[in-house]
Amino acid sequence: MSTDLRNQCDWLASEGFLAAAPDLFEGKTFFSCMFRIIREFNKRQGKVFDDVEKVKEFLKNHPKSNGKTGVIGFCFGGGFAVILSCGYDFDVASVNYGGKIPKKNEHELEKACPIVGSYGALDRNCKGAAAQLERLLTQYEIDHDVKEYENTDHAFINNHVPNEVPLFIKIISFAFGGGEYNENSAIDAKKRIVSFFNKYLR
Repeated sequence: MSTDLRNQCDWLASEGFLAAAPDLFEGKTFFSCMFRIIREFNKRQGKVFDDVEKVKEFLKNHPKSNGKTGVIGFCFGGGFAVILSCGYDFDVASVNYGGKIPKKNEHELEKACPIVGSYGALDRNCKGAAAQLERLLTQYEIDHDVKEYENTDHAFINNHVPNEVPLFIKIISFAFGGGEYNENSAIDAKKRIVSFFNKYLR
């Protein structure tokens, strides 16, 4: 539960949304949970899906809720947001540098909710992901706003506190995409996310 994750939740709350940031790793590290979560992603079921469902129901039943829910994810969570956009009863999804969708799963986008997606053109880890998502959502006539930012790397919306980032994540980020915060691109992406969420959640 990093400072950046809490800040992202506070940002959405400051825009007038009910916002929740669940600890899907249950206090453990991404690395220790990675293989279990990947297995669950592939099966499209498991504890991580159950936990998200509980949070969604909590928000839907909140006294100030209008019954509509959205999901947002960054990096690994961006890939999860793509999965959750397809048949998991969300009204809108924000997918941020979530990587390419495996060929075998492309058909799932046919039942996706509206999606706003943001990617960095310098992100080697997500090369071609923005174009693929744009193509599939257009093909399946799903309302969307997908943008790839020039001179922008991976994780550009996440402004992490340096000492909170594990060494192995720093190494992976350097090898596959850099992972540097880009203020100008982040400001624009957040405006687009809020606008899209306003359209489907207000």
